[in-house]
Amino acid sequence: MAVRRLHPDQPASFAFTPDNEAWAEATIKKYPDGKQASAVIPLLMRAQEQHANWLPEPAIRKVADRLGMAYIRVYEIATFYTQFQLSPVGKKAHVQVCGTTPCMLRGAEALKDVCRNRIHHDPHHLSEDGNFSWEEVECAGACANAPMVQIFADTYEDLTPDLLDKVLDGYTSGKVLKTGSQIGRKASSPVGGGTALKDASLYDGSVVGAWRKRFDEAEAAAKVAAAAAPAPAAPVPAASAPAAPPPAPAPAPIPAAVTAAAAVTAASGLVSAPSAAKSPAVAAGSGVKPPMLAAPRTGKGDDLKLLWGVAEKLETKLNAEGIWHYDQIAKWTPLECLWIETHIEGMHGRIARDRWLEQAAKLATGWRPEPGHQHGERPKG
Repeated sequence: MAVRRLHPDQPASFAFTPDNEAWAEATIKKYPDGKQASAVIPLLMRAQEQHANWLPEPAIRKVADRLGMAYIRVYEIATFYTQFQLSPVGKKAHVQVCGTTPCMLRGAEALKDVCRNRIHHDPHHLSEDGNFSWEEVECAGACANAPMVQIFADTYEDLTPDLLDKVLDGYTSGKVLKTGSQIGRKASSPVGGGTALKDASLYDGSVVGAWRKRFDEAEAAAKVAAAAAPAPAAPVPAASAPAAPPPAPAPAPIPAAVTAAAAVTAASGLVSAPSAAKSPAVAAGSGVKPPMLAAPRTGKGDDLKLLWGVAEKLETKLNAEGIWHYDQIAKWTPLECLWIETHIEGMHGRIARDRWLEQAAKLATGWRPEPGHQHGERPKG
């Protein structure tokens, strides 16, 4: 970076205007006691704006005294950041031409020629009337709309030499042109106009809450259906039947409230019906425990980390439950998936979301991901 020095001609003193003094006091109070130096850049910027958009040496000392900082520390800040102008700039406009690669490739050199011809051959010099000055900067942050210039706090983008001439004419006449793209581009969209998200309803907020309405409607329908369902008839015991051995315990049924909630979630359109039925938030405490192994076959289990989303911690949890092989996972039924998601921490919704059954079936055939892949294929859809 070039050496930056103070201008040889300096005013005798500097003082904030009453309005700027009140602003400076409020700005300093934003910082905790002992941290007032954090306000140094805002105060220097306000001093520059007040003093014809360049920063004189007395203003540097004024800010240092106000914040209890050594003069050299504030001088270091003022000379380091190129946003601070250390010599007089044009009264009407100081043109900063971006010369970084995107702007250079799109014609920044031609914009500098305009400044050389209209303002001064060399940067950091005033025009004959003192109204304009210019310099090259890098980077002004509008690469997608290159080339561009910045004039004080405003940017003018998508420029050509003729368009820059019109911008400067506006500052000369006092009829400043609209900032931003000078070819009608909106934000940083393609030159020919946007090609995506063209339906305003996708982003204008008009559909916010629509999902909630669908959920409420589905919930109301599920409650009506549950209320109308006939209660199961109680079995009538035989009068003289011999005592029979107690039947084997059956898997606990999914409570009616749970199945109704699953129906609500599926009907709302928020998730698919299988995902809703297996969600532990919907069917906590239900499901059927799948067959488990006390130890891996042949003494070594499969590498479950090849399933998407499984790392060492989750693999350890699966092994602790007795899940060691791909073919075990591939055979899980919906109720068994529900049991896994309910009883193993960190499994909520994972089986359906990452398509474990599909992946496990593929891995069980001997297929493996390409070398260097930590996990299996990312499920699509």
